[in-house]
Amino acid sequence: MMRLTDLSKGATALVERVEDIHAPDPIAQRLRDLGFVPGEPLRVVALAPWGADPLLVQIGSTRFALRRAEAQRVSVSIQPGAESAQ
Repeated sequence: MMRLTDLSKGATALVERVEDIHAPDPIAQRLRDLGFVPGEPLRVVALAPWGADPLLVQIGSTRFALRRAEAQRVSVSIQPGAESAQ
């Protein structure tokens, strides 16, 4: 399993889970409310240069700009046979 922050631009993956850093974790809950739920496909649309914030992630037809600290909470798995554009 990987973190969302490990993916490269254009990569597609499935959300495995959103981890709570502490209880309660309002950021993790908000990510789940926005659609970061197990089994949901996502795509990394863009990354800030030099590993900076934010990451632009698409779930369905909606795009989200996430800070790396937020994206670090999301565990993903690569879709079998998925294409990754650099």
